[in-house]
Amino acid sequence: MMSTAASSTTAPVDRNAPDARTGTQAIERAVAVLASFDDTPALGVSDVAARVGLSVSTTHRIVRALRTAGLLDQDPVTDRYSLGPRLAQLGQLVWERMGLGLALPILQRLAVETGESVNLGVRRGPDVLVLLWAESPQPLRFDQPPGSHVPIHTSAMGKALLAFSADPVAIVRDLPKLVSVTPRTISRRPELVDELARIRTQGWSLNDEERNLGVRAVGAPVLGSDGVARAAISLQGPTVRLTMERVQDLGPALVETARELARVLPVDRL
Repeated sequence: MMSTAASSTTAPVDRNAPDARTGTQAIERAVAVLASFDDTPALGVSDVAARVGLSVSTTHRIVRALRTAGLLDQDPVTDRYSLGPRLAQLGQLVWERMGLGLALPILQRLAVETGESVNLGVRRGPDVLVLLWAESPQPLRFDQPPGSHVPIHTSAMGKALLAFSADPVAIVRDLPKLVSVTPRTISRRPELVDELARIRTQGWSLNDEERNLGVRAVGAPVLGSDGVARAAISLQGPTVRLTMERVQDLGPALVETARELARVLPVDRL
């Protein structure tokens, strides 16, 4: 399938032909195979096939093509596959172009000053995708490593992104079901809209045990030139340290850090 798609570049593509979707389907399957490695370092072909819902033979063809392109690597002893060096090169380009190398020291400084873990994330549909993480120096901490996906309505970053979006009411209306993760999760749309209005007024957001009991988080938007949130940051920790009194001080401090990030990140391209 992959070799046929490659050779077809020499001739015009008839988009009305019955097999016009073949190339798109191949790309979708290849992306699914790569995504199957997002929570594990190595997988066998059968493992990948089970994760993406394809036959072992089809998966094997895709995996071999990805290995040839350098997007996957294979252990000669175990025959298991892992993400390849070409992805590292592409990831470094993304890191540089998104300005994440400039943003990370700012997050690390805040983590040291506050003693709590700090994240930078962007909205991806109904979730927040974590891009950067600076861990707390404390042994008791709450971590969200890069690549984590968090339901947007359960996240301090998510609520900051929603509150400072172009149309918070419309976005909340179009979100899928607001699942209650803890008894404190906001799962009713009118209540979430009211919460976003409060956040927009005060400038920062609060996740008060809405995703994990015993964990609080404070968030702030990283605004683009049009005043719309392109990213958000959050600081999270156990409620025994992150008291409500402390939250009131951290909220404005986080807003200032978000403004500093907006000066070093290409926010309008995030």
